[in-house]
Amino acid sequence: MGTLSPLLTVMTDVASRAGRSLNRDFRDIEHLQVSRKGPADFVSVADHKAEDIIYDRLSQARPGYGFLMEERGIVEGSDRSHRWIVDPLDGTLNFLHGMPHFAVSIALEREGELVAGVVYNPATDEMFHAEKGRGAWLADRRLRVAERKHFDEAVIATGTPYIGKPGQARFLKELHQIMPHCAGIRRMGSAALDLAWVAAGRYDGFWERNLKSWDIAAGIMIVREAGGFVAEADGAENMLETGNIVAGNEPMLAEVVERLKKAAA
Repeated sequence: MGTLSPLLTVMTDVASRAGRSLNRDFRDIEHLQVSRKGPADFVSVADHKAEDIIYDRLSQARPGYGFLMEERGIVEGSDRSHRWIVDPLDGTLNFLHGMPHFAVSIALEREGELVAGVVYNPATDEMFHAEKGRGAWLADRRLRVAERKHFDEAVIATGTPYIGKPGQARFLKELHQIMPHCAGIRRMGSAALDLAWVAAGRYDGFWERNLKSWDIAAGIMIVREAGGFVAEADGAENMLETGNIVAGNEPMLAEVVERLKKAAA
């Protein structure tokens, strides 16, 4: 993509600034102040610093837009037709363990519809971005989902329920329906990057349950603009409300959805 739109210019610049802050803290992890929001649910000073950068910069660039953010929650704006959906650090557990697989995720809703998304891994300096009708990109490279049609050739990504979260038994049933029939399962710990990697063709599909809208909003936009499909496990499209998501090309999505239905039977 030779020239970014004004909107994506703002979004990628803000993601880069937040990413630089995360990288500085990532190099000094052992000294970070960390607290718990719940079992296996951590938040660090790095999360808050990155979110502050994003909030301040986006507020300056687009005054009046509302926010839905992981740490701040809902921030109403005077412009009720636009809302940013932000995760300043998706993959906190990876970050705190020194694993360079985490992301800044920023999406924009207009009149309740996703219109742009950015997922940025500052550790690898990979900036995935998409805007409605303009395609999905990794820097200057156009993204397309993988074209594989045979499930036994597919690599499928997922996420596992954390300690204290519901769904472990159901997840094991779903895994039993999927793992023996595909080429491989991957669990990397960042739903935002999982979706970006589906868009880039690195993964053939992805499923996970009980996510938050800020985990997946930007990734949904990027997958769609890369020619992929996104739905719930039952085929509906209320992913941002339910947090249940399946993504891939059309045959892969259909295969995963069918196997998830078998697991629930």
